[in-house]
Amino acid sequence: MDIVEPIIEEFRGEAAITRKLLERVPEKDFDWKPHPKSMSLCDLVSHITDSFTWLRSIVEQDEIVLDPDAFKPWTAASKQDLLDTFERNVAQGAALLKGVPDERMLARWKMTAGGKDLLSMPRVAVVRAFTLNHHIHHRGQLSVYLRLKDVPLPQIYGPSADEPDMAPPD
Repeated sequence: MDIVEPIIEEFRGEAAITRKLLERVPEKDFDWKPHPKSMSLCDLVSHITDSFTWLRSIVEQDEIVLDPDAFKPWTAASKQDLLDTFERNVAQGAALLKGVPDERMLARWKMTAGGKDLLSMPRVAVVRAFTLNHHIHHRGQLSVYLRLKDVPLPQIYGPSADEPDMAPPD
């Protein structure tokens, strides 16, 4: 088995969980923030959705140089735009990962900004830490945002207060 195969399976499983949360996002609350220092709901779900696009540079490049002045984050125009973009990013991310040889997954990948190294580790670790774990972290934030807006939460890794009976995985 190639190194990337279980990563793709995990990627798809985490995407299925995220999809359940994104489907419940109330578009009418896109501008809402739980705190003045927090991202808006729209900014958060856009960031979550966009995080899977990072796989392109991780898979295709050996290094990425960030330019914070040139960075313009993607922002969902509507809930439908959010869901459509999420589906497209999941499909593209899985396709990018499929067939990446073990040697490439074990090769170092680097991120720099302002002439400083921010990250340097094997590509497989970058996919896990920088993409999947980062995505999961923000999905956790989203579950709090939804709870604060009194949106029923789906099961994530087990029952929720709103869905207490264990359902079989999707």
